[in-house]
Amino acid sequence: MARLDRLATKDDEGSWRVVIETPQGSRHKLKYEPTLDRFRVSATLPAGMNFPFDFGFIPHTRADDGDPLDILVLMDAPAYPGCLVPVRLLGVIEADQTEKGGTTIRNDRLLAIAHGSTERGELHGLKDLGDGLLTELETFFSTFNQLAGKKFRVRRLRGAGRAAKVIKASSI
Repeated sequence: MARLDRLATKDDEGSWRVVIETPQGSRHKLKYEPTLDRFRVSATLPAGMNFPFDFGFIPHTRADDGDPLDILVLMDAPAYPGCLVPVRLLGVIEADQTEKGGTTIRNDRLLAIAHGSTERGELHGLKDLGDGLLTELETFFSTFNQLAGKKFRVRRLRGAGRAAKVIKASSI
């Protein structure tokens, strides 16, 4: 397996690169461990709960939690851990996450559409997702964090331009 921490944030065509950690439908939260160059199971969701879309990270970024920036990718079918997916940004859920010890950090969630999507290719921004789906995604992240003993509070939803600025500000 190639070292995923050496990938550029964009490809030659200007698409943002995402490395998938957890595929859509999985109950297991997978996390890439750069020192091992492998993925590990970091959490298991309860029966009846699973990841609504593919979940991954933007290479060469570092969020306030010390990990690469998190991103949820809407695709036509689930990918596999380690897949490199070119995406178009839709926006960002700007959020605060309060850890078990009471420390609060920013932990934004980027949202994107996979390039070449035949089922969702018409999506270009958060408004295209609809209020219902956005509420479901906020609920998923809140519930996921609650199960881990953390709190997740959405500050606001912002568009693709703001999402690109978040990536640039987090680039290492």
